[in-house]
Amino acid sequence: MGPATQDQANLTRGPRRRVTGVVALPLALAFGVASGLGPVAGLYGAIATGIIAALFGGTPVQIPEPYRAASPLTYVSAKAPPTLLLYGRRDHIVEARFGRILNDRLRAAGATSILLELPWSEHAFDLVPSGLGGQVSLYYTERFLAWALTRRVSGGRTLTAEG
Repeated sequence: MGPATQDQANLTRGPRRRVTGVVALPLALAFGVASGLGPVAGLYGAIATGIIAALFGGTPVQIPEPYRAASPLTYVSAKAPPTLLLYGRRDHIVEARFGRILNDRLRAAGATSILLELPWSEHAFDLVPSGLGGQVSLYYTERFLAWALTRRVSGGRTLTAEG
């Protein structure tokens, strides 16, 4: 019996295992095409969803509490630290709209939040430090940290760049 045939035999004889995840690439690709984002977006979505569901032990519908606890939206308040949000507008894994939502909620709560969207950038745009995304993100991160680390607090009120 060859290796492939042996593996098949072991699957039918071995202990029953619960399926914990399935990636249907043609279906995922079809969703990407149907959404208008293209097949690669569907593939990224399927992979990211599977990884996150495996990490948390289920989907947000099955077990919402760990997802709620992991969401930065859960912790939005006026007491949130100053936040710099850097997003690639063309990111198909962590969409820039999520950064916009967080930025809007932080500002509505009275927290300091700065959103920088790089219009040409995809996911991991800062991965190559000498690349354009890496240089832009480093430039703004350095300036943000220089401000955040030297700001003064007066009478329990944080003095922001706006005053």
